[in-house]
Parts: sequence; structure tokens; C-alpha cells
Amino acid sequence: MINTKKRSVILSSFLALSIALTGCSDNNKTEEQSKDNESKSVTEEASAERTLTDAMGHEVTIPVKPERIIASYLEDNLVALGITPIAQWAVNDGASKQNYLQDYLKDIPTIPHDLPFEVVTSFAPDLLIMNSAEAVEGSKYEQYTKIAPTFVLEVENNSDWRDKLLKVGEIFGKTNEAKKVLEEYEKKATDSKKIIQDSIGKESAAAIWLVNDTFFVVSENVSSGAVLYGDLGLTIPNVVHEISSSATGNWSSISLEKLAELDADHIFLINSDKGNGAEMLKEPLWQNIPAVKNGHIYEYEAETSWLYSGPIANTQIIDGVVEVLTNYEEK
Repeated sequence: MINTKKRSVILSSFLALSIALTGCSDNNKTEEQSKDNESKSVTEEASAERTLTDAMGHEVTIPVKPERIIASYLEDNLVALGITPIAQWAVNDGASKQNYLQDYLKDIPTIPHDLPFEVVTSFAPDLLIMNSAEAVEGSKYEQYTKIAPTFVLEVENNSDWRDKLLKVGEIFGKTNEAKKVLEEYEKKATDSKKIIQDSIGKESAAAIWLVNDTFFVVSENVSSGAVLYGDLGLTIPNVVHEISSSATGNWSSISLEKLAELDADHIFLINSDKGNGAEMLKEPLWQNIPAVKNGHIYEYEAETSWLYSGPIANTQIIDGVVEVLTNYEEK
């Protein structure tokens, strides 16, 4: 028979084991409940919605955290905020796209720039962001809203890229991130402006685009013109100022005869005709432009960021300008 002392030890051991097992059971239940609550929270967050008013006055109900986004020609803003779309803007069946963004979008399929309804539908987006009212003119807006919530960013596609970035940030609840991107850009622009002025003073520059044997000059207060003159403080040539006064777009066509009057110390040439002969660059009128004669011409191919605008494009432009204007040799 088991004596009283041994019986007491055995009972104590069983009691301790029972308490331990109960504790483990309670811990397991707590962990399971925690996981269930976390899963429920994630599910609720993913399905949560909020309502914003777009540029056309539409009240648009969008997911708090959209996951399948199409924002054609706004990819620069998305990427700057750490957002990856499910499709990217392109023309000519994807032959032409924003090449300067391909480090971020190389695996993202293209979508035609005019956003055909059937193609948009095939991507099953949960949010469409349209650059301007022009993209949804006529009955297009109603058609797009049948596919996904559709937010029109601005009435006319001519606002400052900074405003666009802040608006995109608001849509995704990333206003603070957008402000930080702007702060970093402004610091870079200010620092670069000083570097350039210390190197060349107040010399002038112009951005010229050659495509299909036609020259275009960028306007002084938009696109890369806003970077050259507004952000970096380069002097505006008289010809650029004259053409900008009546410009209706970012780039305005300019005859070779008018271009021959260009009083720019430096020319940034975006040569989309490179490889196709670029016959216009062999013309005596072009060869006699002072910046060309002095070797102060800096050539870029069509893939460059110079033809676009946004925090990433403009940062790349600034880097390129600083590099060439602080390293060129006087001739």
C-alpha cells in the first residue's frame, strides 16, 4: 500500500501537471484567438472603403487599400510613393512606353494609352485613376465605372506635377509620403541650382526635341522647361520665351529657320530620330547655331525622362543637367 506521504507527492504531481496542461490550453486558445482577430482585422481593412470627390465632382467610393490599380501616364507618381500598378501606359502596342521607369515596372504588362474598355476589363482593376476629364469624355466615364471605381485627377491635364503627386498621395492615404518626396526633391533642386550657378553662372539653355524631322521646343514653365528654368534657375533664351507666350502644349513645333535664332548657351537635344539618319542635324542652319558650334549640345535618345514629368523624371533630368553643365570643356 501507498503510504500517506507518497500519496501526497503523487497527488501534488498530478495537480501540477493538470495546472500546466490547463495553462497550455489557455495559451493555445489565446494564440488562436489572436490569429483569428488579426486575420479578421486584415480582411476588414482590405474590404474597407472611403469616399473622395474627384476633379469632376464625382463622389467616388474606393477601397482603403486598392491592390489592382490602373493609372495610365501617372505611373511616375505611383512609383515615387511605392505603389506598383497592374498595367502601364504604352503606345504602338507596347513599342513605346516610359522607359525611364522600367527599373520599377519591367515586369508590368502594358496597356494601350487610350484604355479600351475590353482591355481594362481583362485586368480586373479595383481602382482606375484618370489623368484628366479628356480621358472620360462623352459616355466613357459611365463605361469605366462599370469596371471599377473611377477617379478623375484633374479637369485639364496642365497642373503642376507637385499638385498631382499630392492628389495621388491623398487617394492612397499617403499624403505624408508625398510631402516627403516633395521635400527631398526641393532640396535636390536647390542644391543642384547652386552647383550649376557656381559652374556656369547665369548661362542660358533650351530643350529641343527632334522627331520625324520636326523640331519642338519645350515651354518655359512646364515639363522639363519648368525644371531648367524654375527649379535650376537657368536663363530662358529669347526664342523659348517668345514661343512659350503662345504655346498650347508642353512642346511647340519650331522651324529650323526660327531655331537658327536660338540664343542658348547650351542645348539639350532629345533625338527621337537617332538611328534614322536625323537629316535635320546635317543642315547648315542647325550647324551654325552657337551652342552647336561651341559643342555645348547634349544629346539624349527617345527613352530619356526629358519627355515626361514627375518626381522621378525630374530628378533624373536634374542629375543629367548637373553632370553635363559641371563637366563640359570650353572650346
